[in-house]
Amino acid sequence: MYPAELVMPMKAELTDKGFEELLTTEKVEETLKKEGTTLVFINSVCGCSAGTARPGVLMAVANSEKKPDRLTTSFAGFDSDAVKQIRTHLLPYPPSSPAIALFKDGQLVHIIERHMIEGRPAQMIAANLVDAFEQYC
Repeated sequence: MYPAELVMPMKAELTDKGFEELLTTEKVEETLKKEGTTLVFINSVCGCSAGTARPGVLMAVANSEKKPDRLTTSFAGFDSDAVKQIRTHLLPYPPSSPAIALFKDGQLVHIIERHMIEGRPAQMIAANLVDAFEQYC
């Protein structure tokens, strides 16, 4: 588990922009069962999360006319039970952090795994998400 003083500023990058934290398995289940669209960002301390994933997610939300009904986040290596529960909804995709998933009416409709984030600029990740928002939101 990562120390809170390392994680909290990275969490705040999203929560300060309206992302709701999924901190418990119950909150994950309650949120993902809701009708409509839910964006789930599995945050992490890895460099690709800071360098492109978080900025890409924030760009997509800020620059898309269509947006998910709910913006949520959970932190790998910190919100462990919640992340483990989220990952059950991401199967058959393997665990990945960071990861960005879009759910519609409780079903996974779009995912960006770590290998799709590494080495790509934030603008490319944002464009991928904006396309998904246009299609599903």
